[in-house]
Formats: sequence, structure tokens, C-alpha cells
Amino acid sequence: MHDKNKLGLLSICLLGINAIVGSGIFLLPGKIAKEAGMWSIGVIIFDAFLVLLIALCFAEAGGLFKKNGGPYVYAKEAFGEFIGFEVGFMKWAIMLIAWAAMAVAFYTALATEFPILKTTLYKNVIATALIALLTIMNLMGVRISKILNNIVTLAKLLPLLFFVLVGVFYIKGSNFSPMEAVPAITIANFGAGALIAFYAFTGFESIAVAAEDMDNAERNVPLAIILVISAVSLFYLLILLVSIGILGGALPKSEAPIAEAAGIFMGPIARAIVSAGTLVSIGGINLASSFLVPRSSVALADDGFLPSIMKKRDKKDVPYISVIVSGLLTALICLTGSFTTLLSISVVSRFAQYIPTCLSVIVFRKRGMKSSFKIPFGPVVPILAVLISLYLLWNSDWKKILFGLGGLVIGAVFYFIMKALNKQKA
Repeated sequence: MHDKNKLGLLSICLLGINAIVGSGIFLLPGKIAKEAGMWSIGVIIFDAFLVLLIALCFAEAGGLFKKNGGPYVYAKEAFGEFIGFEVGFMKWAIMLIAWAAMAVAFYTALATEFPILKTTLYKNVIATALIALLTIMNLMGVRISKILNNIVTLAKLLPLLFFVLVGVFYIKGSNFSPMEAVPAITIANFGAGALIAFYAFTGFESIAVAAEDMDNAERNVPLAIILVISAVSLFYLLILLVSIGILGGALPKSEAPIAEAAGIFMGPIARAIVSAGTLVSIGGINLASSFLVPRSSVALADDGFLPSIMKKRDKKDVPYISVIVSGLLTALICLTGSFTTLLSISVVSRFAQYIPTCLSVIVFRKRGMKSSFKIPFGPVVPILAVLISLYLLWNSDWKKILFGLGGLVIGAVFYFIMKALNKQKA
């Protein structure tokens, strides 16, 4: 029986698309082209393949559990509570930082259109006000979040759909030629381009985090993951093809390639539409984050690794303490202003969730656990996903990797503190 207070399949898919498609896609083509030139299309296909492999692992693992938490739950069940906690702690921390960064990104996009806002005071006021507004909205219940999420997701996709459907008629075949000032492709810069592009795909795992708030989770979580990744991958590929076809050799130098390309084929009005789409898109990412971040902490509290008060729910079944705490922590991070580096670190750190999840599928199968969704080809998919993930990490900045490992150390300290406190209570 369908529960109106739960997310149905359509709402789950829209939530997933909203969590993935954000500000990154509006800058994606230029950044990838700068690293990989004409190999940019190959980079997108490569990343789409990797993400689909990882998503399939999430789908099988997600089909085993109704419980909130996603990667944390999978790692805990497969490898024990310490590894599970590390994965869950990192996910929550990264989600907090990413939400803060997106709140500041919203201000940045707004200030680009209205230069008078370019002050630290306006940054702090606008970013924290956005977080406060979304926190209050979350406290009002899942139903309101669901409705607004669906509206915002559809609204932010319209400018991108407009760009693809209209822009395809302005593609010039001559633009699909080697780009000047772009170094010859190597394994290293292909990997660097793939790592940049991978950021635009992150967020798909968020679908599994809020499983308890979804209707028929065992069926809908794996199905939604596959549908969302397939749709987003195709969408990104089309956007990149149109961007190359219109801008050609100018693409690697473009800071806002989609807006620039739209301006070429439809003038200032089209550029304004895309700019508005950027604001809506970033706002949508913030909306999705405000819903998903608190659910990540609830899963940790359920198992005693965060204070039990974090899992308290009100009459509307909203984890109100987690919602408030997550909002406050995000607002405090906003005030530091140091998000650029942290946001890039979040990409690398996400593999602390992806790799254990892929390996957990193998463990669950050996235990004879049967999911509502089963990956074909035995262990080939999870093993391949792990190997390709390690390849991307190898091409990353080692400082960022070490910073991510530092987060794991902090998590370990927090784990043993909570264990000691829980032992005293017992």
C-alpha cells in the first residue's frame, strides 16, 4: 500500500537527479576539455561506465536493506562496525562540507548576476539564510520537501533540455577536431579529466541513504539508482557534444561554457535563461542536501555512534534533532569560507564509501544473502568497479588523499570515544 508520507519511485528518481545534477554540469565541459581535449567525450563515457558499475553495486546492496544510511549500513554489515562507522562518519562529514559549499556557491552565482552583493557580509547572510530556510522547511515534514524537490528538479532541467534540444541544430562538424593548447592525451591527463568529470556524477549514492523514507524501498531503491544513472549519463554526454559542436577550440578556455554557447546560438535571452538555470540548479542541490544530510547522521545514531538524541523523531516522523544539528554545523562551516579545497577533497573522499560498498556485494553473496536486485556476471562488476576507482585515485593529488585519510583518523577517535561512553551507560 502506498504511503503519502513516503517517497514513491518518481519522487526517488527526481531526488536522485536533483542530488547529482548541480552547478558542476554548467562548468563541466570546459574543465574536462582543458585536460582531455577531444578525448572529453571518452572521459564522460568512461566515468558513466564506472558510475554505472558502482551504482549496480549500490543497487544490489540497497535491495537488501530498508534502513537509512546507505554505504554505512552496507560496510557495517559486511566488515563490522568499525569500518561501517568510518564510512558513515566520512559520508556525514563530506555531506556537511558539500552542503556548505553549495550554499556558498548559490551566493556566488547570485553575486555574479548582482555584483553589489560581492562582500563577505552578504556571503555569510545569504548562505546561512538559505540553510536556515531549508532547515525550517525540513522540519515541516517529508511531504513538503518531496513536492518542492520535484518542482525544483524539473525547473532546473528545463534550461539544460533547452540547451540540448535547440543547440543540436547549431553544431558545426568542423569543431570536432583536435583542440589547440591542449596537451596530447596520456594516461595521466585522461585520469585527471576523468576525476574532474566524476564530480558531476557524485550524489547518486544519496538515494540509498534515505531508504526508510521511501515507499517499497527494496524494489524502488535499486531501480531508481539504475534509472537515474542511465538518464544522467546520457544527458551529460549530449551536453558535452553540443558544447564541443558550438564552441570547438574555445571550449577549454570557457569558464561558463553552456551559458556562452547558449549566447552564441540564441543571444542574451538564452544566456539569461541558462544563468537562471544555474541558480535553480544550485538551489536544488541545496534542497536535496537539506533532506539527505540529517538522514545520514540518523543511521549512525541508530547504532549508538552518535548521541541517541540525534535519532529522535516528531509526530511527522521527521528526525528533527538531526535536522537542526546538521543545519547548524553546515552554517558554521559556511562562515569559514574555505570550501574550494574541501569540495575537491570530497570527490576523493567519496571513494571511502564506494569501494567498501562494491566489496560488500561480494561478501553478502558469499553469505547467501539474496537481494531484490542481482548484478549479472558474478563478482566481475564489483571487482572492476574497485580497480577503476583505484586508477582514478592514483591520478589524484596525494595531498587530497592524505587529507581524506586524516578524516578517517578523526573518525576513528570519535568511534572509540562513543564506544567508551556507551560502555559506561551499559
